[in-house]
Amino acid sequence: LGTGFWAAHVVVLSALAQPAPLGYHPAGVIAAWALAVAACMTALGWIARADATLQRVAVGGGGLALGSVASLMASMASLGVRPSVQWSAVELGATLLLVALACTAAFALFFQLRIQYPIRLVYRQIGAAALIGAGLCGGDWLAVGAITVAPNAVSAYATRLSTASLAVLAAVGTLTVLLTVTLSILAETRSRNAARRAKEGQPQAVRDPLTDLPNRQMFETALSQAVQKADIALQRLAVLFINIDGFKPINDSFGHDGGDRILREMAKRLRKLALPHMAARLGGDEFLLLLPDASNNDEIAHQAVLVLRTMGQPCRLDSREATLSCSIGIAIYPDHGAQSRLIGHADAAMRAAKGMGGASYCFFEARMTSQGAVKQIDLLHDLRLALAQGELQLFYQPKIHAPSGEITAAEALLRWNHPKRGIIAPAVFIPIAERFGLIGSIGDWVIGEACRQARIWRDEGLRMRVAINLSVHQLRNADLPDRIAAALKKHGINPQLLTCEITESDAMDDTERTTRVFDSLNALGVHLSIDDFGTGYSSLSTLRKMRPGELKIDRSFVVDLETSADARAVAAAIVNLAKALDIKVVAEGVETEGQSEELRSLGCDELQGYLYAKPMPAKALGLWAINEVGPRTLAFRPSLFKETMPTVLG
Repeated sequence: LGTGFWAAHVVVLSALAQPAPLGYHPAGVIAAWALAVAACMTALGWIARADATLQRVAVGGGGLALGSVASLMASMASLGVRPSVQWSAVELGATLLLVALACTAAFALFFQLRIQYPIRLVYRQIGAAALIGAGLCGGDWLAVGAITVAPNAVSAYATRLSTASLAVLAAVGTLTVLLTVTLSILAETRSRNAARRAKEGQPQAVRDPLTDLPNRQMFETALSQAVQKADIALQRLAVLFINIDGFKPINDSFGHDGGDRILREMAKRLRKLALPHMAARLGGDEFLLLLPDASNNDEIAHQAVLVLRTMGQPCRLDSREATLSCSIGIAIYPDHGAQSRLIGHADAAMRAAKGMGGASYCFFEARMTSQGAVKQIDLLHDLRLALAQGELQLFYQPKIHAPSGEITAAEALLRWNHPKRGIIAPAVFIPIAERFGLIGSIGDWVIGEACRQARIWRDEGLRMRVAINLSVHQLRNADLPDRIAAALKKHGINPQLLTCEITESDAMDDTERTTRVFDSLNALGVHLSIDDFGTGYSSLSTLRKMRPGELKIDRSFVVDLETSADARAVAAAIVNLAKALDIKVVAEGVETEGQSEELRSLGCDELQGYLYAKPMPAKALGLWAINEVGPRTLAFRPSLFKETMPTVLG
């Protein structure tokens, strides 16, 4: 656009009738072109970086007009006319006003009036281009009238760059820019098509393994395509967020295998109501349904009632029968927001329907998105970019050998270094990741990053075991052991240098599945730990089957050790149980010397907490290992080091 503005100025100035030949100074030509391009970049960037309100559009149009007039005056100055030309302030002001009005109208048509005055995209493009072109031509015609040149004027640069040569250069430059833009669009289109074909060639990567429905990734691709079509056809579309009411009691009654069969049956029914790729399983007992042509709310409501009736039909399992209901939240595009907010808004509407007793549907309303809900949606958007932008990082908290006080291992703790909000704790963003299907990719990153860091430490002479935390969502993935094995192999790490920690409540969620995962990881050689022990419902037989390498006493018991006989009794019972089963005991959350002494007297093997060290970046822990920084009262176990320890860690 900027090159086009500049080229128009060149053509207009070349038509100036002069008794002497005209010529341009090359530096002035470049400056005039740069002014036009900078004005266009600034104006379009200002409008497009946020919601294109009429005020933003007006400011952008005015800024572009200023840049255009400045570029014209710079082009005139590069002629070096002597004596200098005179400019009419009235006609120059009229030029500025005309170009500003034309650009503002064009930007309003393209950016701001899409909803108020629905016009097909191609017509809006043509109309915006015509408005800018008419405003530019009219403005330049007025500007020529604003120029007064003396009869005896000559061009100081007549021998430099002729007007004919510059006109040819402007034409070639404009065509080159157009060709470059066209080729870049074609290349991007081919790249996207190739990526789409690659995804289609790997159907398991975009499908839910339990129900064979599309997963969230595939659904969002279909949603993006549907939104583009809706924009072109001036149609509306609806997203239905479907959650089964009271599924947990049903799941507990029929068992996990029965629950899985119910979910498959629900998915089968939903698939019959949807077009291809328009139904998906979000996770757990949550599903999504896309209605690509939602012309009016009555039709959407009719479809929601049909879903309620279909999903509410009895489901027979062997000789038993289960009757289910569901709650549905509905968000409509573009009425209820941009594409990125549709699923979140549908989720909010579903919660409202569930709050009214369930077995019903509810359309989204703005009041459903409280300040906290809006913040969660914003965090979700940022979290999707966090991995690619390198914002996630692992901190490491040492584990201390209780008898000797030496460091034996470290637990990797995930942190999100948000560019604007600073460090965000896992308690804030992990629930969001679990709810919206990001926990898998984040978990894979943690596994790989911990193995990579263990390899770095090993190469630097520190052979220290690293512990990572696994979520219940990761335990449900049958290929979790394969992913861990692949990460260990990629970084060349001995499996014994990795500890996988699973909370007791997660481990007891499905003991059969957890036992299978533990057996696979034990066979792999990975060290296993039951975290937050004492808060769940473990049994002796379950612990014997799982065969963990260690138990971690929950911090809630450690906090009260000095003041509560009950807490000491529970801690002692855990230690005695672990010793009987030949399992190591670790106590976390140790913050005082009194707690440390109590735990040592009970026979704990390892201690962990702020009394010894807070979580720290990997580099800080490495420097501590060679006594560059850190408290001198703690030391690393000699067995963690190679014979020769480097003096500097890179």
